Amino acid sequence: MNYREVEVAGEYLARLETGADWRAEIEELADREDVDAGWFTALGAVEDAELWYYDQDEQEYRSVEFEEPLEVASCVGNVALLEGDRFAHTHAVLSRRSGQALAGHLNAGTVFSGEVYLRAFETPMERERDDVTDLDLWL
Repeated sequence: MNYREVEVAGEYLARLETGADWRAEIEELADREDVDAGWFTALGAVEDAELWYYDQDEQEYRSVEFEEPLEVASCVGNVALLEGDRFAHTHAVLSRRSGQALAGHLNAGTVFSGEVYLRAFETPMERERDDVTDLDLWL
């Protein structure tokens, strides 16, 4: 197990801009506040979404796109540096009108409405390729 103690550097609440990309909005907040490491939760709704799931056998992401309005029932993730840029690793549970849940790595989604809470850490976190999983994981 790889772990470290972190100190909270700040806490931020933001409303995401309608029509913007969900993950890009979180990354923009991190850029504006100079957050190299943090944890976030969010909720709201998207007009469409691209979810990724990781095929563990093939060791690659598979993409599924949804061109429909979806409720963001839950969204959690973290911010870390990936190849020198801030990256918001974003997972979400989305709900269709029927109540059917869709879940995975939220790569993209057009914001209808969204609110995010970001807790920033003093200690920067960097992602690097892990040889076993072939994923970019925290050091």
